[in-house]
Amino acid sequence: MRVIGTAGHVDHGKSTLIAALTGTHPDRLKEEQEREMTIDLGFGWLTLPNNEEIGIVDVPGHRDFIENMLAGIGGIDAALLIIAADEGVMPQTKEHLAILDLLQIPAGIIVLTKIDLIPDNDWLDLIESDVRTAVKETILQDAPIVRVSARTGSGLNDLTATLVSILSNKPERLDLGRPRLPIDRVFTMSGFGAVVTGTLSDGHFSIGDEIEILPDGFKGRVRGLQTHKKKEETAQVGSRTAVNISGIATEQIRRGEVLVHPNQYQSTRRVDARFRLLKDVSSPLKHSSEVKVFIGTSETIANLRLLGVDELAPGDEAWIQLELRDPIVAVRGDRYILRRPSPGETLGGGTIVDPQPKGRHKRFDEDILKSLESLTQGSPADILFEAALATSIASPKEIIARSHLEKDSANEALNELLENGKLVKIDEDLLVALPHWNELNQKTLQIVESYHKTFPLRRGIPREELKSKLKLSPKIFNALITYYVSRNMLKEFGAFISAPSHEIKFDNGQQTKVEVLMRKFAQNPFSPPSVKECQAETDEEIVNALIEGNQLVAVSQDVVFRKADYDSMVNKIIEKLKANGQITLAEVRDLFDTSRKYAQALLEHLDATGMTMRDGDFRKLKR
Repeated sequence: MRVIGTAGHVDHGKSTLIAALTGTHPDRLKEEQEREMTIDLGFGWLTLPNNEEIGIVDVPGHRDFIENMLAGIGGIDAALLIIAADEGVMPQTKEHLAILDLLQIPAGIIVLTKIDLIPDNDWLDLIESDVRTAVKETILQDAPIVRVSARTGSGLNDLTATLVSILSNKPERLDLGRPRLPIDRVFTMSGFGAVVTGTLSDGHFSIGDEIEILPDGFKGRVRGLQTHKKKEETAQVGSRTAVNISGIATEQIRRGEVLVHPNQYQSTRRVDARFRLLKDVSSPLKHSSEVKVFIGTSETIANLRLLGVDELAPGDEAWIQLELRDPIVAVRGDRYILRRPSPGETLGGGTIVDPQPKGRHKRFDEDILKSLESLTQGSPADILFEAALATSIASPKEIIARSHLEKDSANEALNELLENGKLVKIDEDLLVALPHWNELNQKTLQIVESYHKTFPLRRGIPREELKSKLKLSPKIFNALITYYVSRNMLKEFGAFISAPSHEIKFDNGQQTKVEVLMRKFAQNPFSPPSVKECQAETDEEIVNALIEGNQLVAVSQDVVFRKADYDSMVNKIIEKLKANGQITLAEVRDLFDTSRKYAQALLEHLDATGMTMRDGDFRKLKR
C-alpha cells in the first residue's frame, strides 16, 4: 500500500484537488474551513484505475505552517507538487520543492491546477516552461506535468492514470519485521480510548500485538486497526494506519512519538549525519548553531556541531553531529530536515548515518571523519543484507559475491544475519532476506488458502500451478515446498499441495446427493453409473472429490467403481488368473454379469497399472 502527499504554495488548490479526487475534503478543523486554508495535516484515500488503494496526506501550504507540513511529508511514496496556473511558481512552492528534494521522495507529479481560469494554452505552455526551470536539478526534474481543474473535473482522469504509471515503476516498501509508526495524530474515540495515526514503515502490526510508545516508553497493546476507515486484523507496511491502543491514556501520547514493538528500537539524544545546506539560504551555517530538527513526525531543538569545517557555505555539504534537546527515534538511512528557529528558514537536510554514536566527537579528528565515510556504506552485516535484498533468493556464495566483502568479514556478517533472523535459510544452498521471505511466505500461503476456498472439494493446488503463480525456478520451488512440508506449514500429496488443516467435507446438500448416488452404485455394483451420469446426479467437483477421497476408483475416463466393488473385482480376477493362468474379456464380463464396456475398461486399467498384461485375446498376470 502506498501513500502520496501534496506540496505547494498556499491557495494553489491542494485541498480542493484532493476533495475532487476522493470525494472527501481533507480540511477537518473548523478554522481551516472558515479561512479556506489548510493549517494542519489532512488525510484521505483514493482507489486508482488499477484498483490499488492509496492514502493521501494533504499538508499546509502557508509559510506560517511549514513545520506542520514537515510532520506529514516524510513518510510518503510520491508527491503531488501543486502549482496554480494563474500564479505559477511562488516562494512557498520553491521551499516545498527543496524539502521534497532533501527528503528524496522517490516519485512525483507536477500538477498544474486551476486551468479553467486560463483559457490560453500558450500561457499554460509558458507556465510549464517556468516550472521546468524551477525543478531543474531536483528530484522532480523529470516528473510529468498534468493539467487539471478541480472545479470542472478536466484532467482528473489523466492525473489518476499518471499516478498508476509512476507508482507501478516504484517497488512497494519492504517488511523488515520491525514496524514503526511515526505518530501524526492522537485522539480519543468514545468507548474505545486512545487512537493514533501515521504511515506505517518497516513492518506490520496485528491486533493483540504488544506495543511501546517511544521515547517515553509507555507500553500497551493493539486493540484495533483501521486503514482508510476499514477494520483490519493486520496493518501492512506502507499503509496509512489508525491504531486503537489499550493500556495507554491519550494524554500520555504526543505527535512526534513513535509506535513500535518493544525492544526493537532505542531513542537517542545524539546523531551523526550527512548534511547539505541549501544554496539559497540567507547566510552561511556556523558551528554550534541552534537548529530545529524534523525527522519522521518529530520536531525538536538541537545544537549543531560541524565536523571537519568551521563554517558551511550555501550549497555545501558536511558531516555534522546533532546534540538533541529531546530524544528521538531514528535509524541509519533516515532523512531529516533542519530549520533555523528564528527567523524561520529551511536550512537543508540529509541522511542519518549513526543514530547511536558512542560519544561527542572531536571536530577535526581524521579518524572520525573516515569512520563516518565508511558508515555511509554500512557495517559488513548491513552491506551483506543489502546484497541479499538485491539477489532475492540465492546461495550464500552469490550473496557474498555481490557484497564485494572479504571472505572472513562476509562469513561473520552472514552468521550475524542468520542469528538475528534477518536471513532465512530455505536449505543449505538457498538464503532469502527476511523482507522477501515475509512477502513470499504470505503470497504462498494465500495462494494455497485461496485455492481451497475456490475449490473446497479438491485435495489441493497442483504443484505446477503453484510454481507458476509464484514464478519460481524448479530448484527454488522444490526447496521451498520441502521447507514448508518439513515444518508442517503445508502438506504434499503427490502432485498436489494443501494447507495442513484442509479437509474435503461435503455440506448437507452435497452429502444428500452423494448418498443418492451411492445407492445407485449399490443397485448395480458391477455396472454402475458412468462418470457423466455421476456428474449429472451431483456435479463434477463432487465426483472428483469422491475419486480423490478414494471412495470411487476411476478405471477409465467414463467408468468408475466404488472402492469396495473395485477391490472385490480385482481379487476375483487374480484368483481366476492364478487358477487358470489366463482370462478373456468375455470371461470377465460373465464373471461379474456386466457389459463389455465395464469389463474392457477394468482390464485395460489393470494392464496400465502393471498388474496384468495382454497376450492376444488373453490377460495374464504380469511377473
